Amino acid sequence: MGWHQELLIGFDLETTGTDPREARIVTGALVEVKGGEPMGRREWLADPGVPIPQEAVDVHGISNERARAEGRPADQVADELAAALAGYWLAGVPVVAYNAAFDLTLLSAELQRYELPSLRDRLGGTGPAPVIDPYTIDRAVDRYRKGKRNLEAVCAVYGVRLDSAHDAMADALAATRVACAIADRHPKAGTVGPAELHRRQIEWYAEWAADFQKFLRGKGDTAAVIDGTWPLRDISG
Repeated sequence: MGWHQELLIGFDLETTGTDPREARIVTGALVEVKGGEPMGRREWLADPGVPIPQEAVDVHGISNERARAEGRPADQVADELAAALAGYWLAGVPVVAYNAAFDLTLLSAELQRYELPSLRDRLGGTGPAPVIDPYTIDRAVDRYRKGKRNLEAVCAVYGVRLDSAHDAMADALAATRVACAIADRHPKAGTVGPAELHRRQIEWYAEWAADFQKFLRGKGDTAAVIDGTWPLRDISG
């Protein structure tokens, strides 16, 4: 039985912006999935403590008024999300996150912002693993496919239904189903264990970043730098 037939945890955040070191959590979701079906779920709505820009509201639909009225303190949300994720990793359960380097870096920045234990601290000094990132895997196993690679586009490629894009729970579930669909279609991803797949994604992401950086510099952006670190970028700077 492959990893995609075992218990997986889908994880997604909706946020105030696109810079994971500066943006804040607005909503978060964790969904337990087995055989493509949700078994349990948890959702969070945070008051991020800063204004949510209108462009972010337009994406996820959470207004400033709702976040202030219904959201819980941001430090509590970050702490609970991190504790739940760490519990799954310590139990050996893979966490699925689409573009994991964004969500995990943002969560880590929130933990640092509120002086809470880091993911590494919660995991006994090791980094978060195993992580399964359909974004990274899809680029590696179907490298030359044209078109967008966002979650909506990749769901269409793999025949996965996405009921409400940019809803954290819907995105977490869809990402997990996409991961399973990729594993079914591509033995390169489906026939290895989660730990080995995690290691390969580190290599695949670094290779993609180096290639993309070379492409951008070749187009004239000589100062382009693409961070090739996965699944958690440095937040010390």
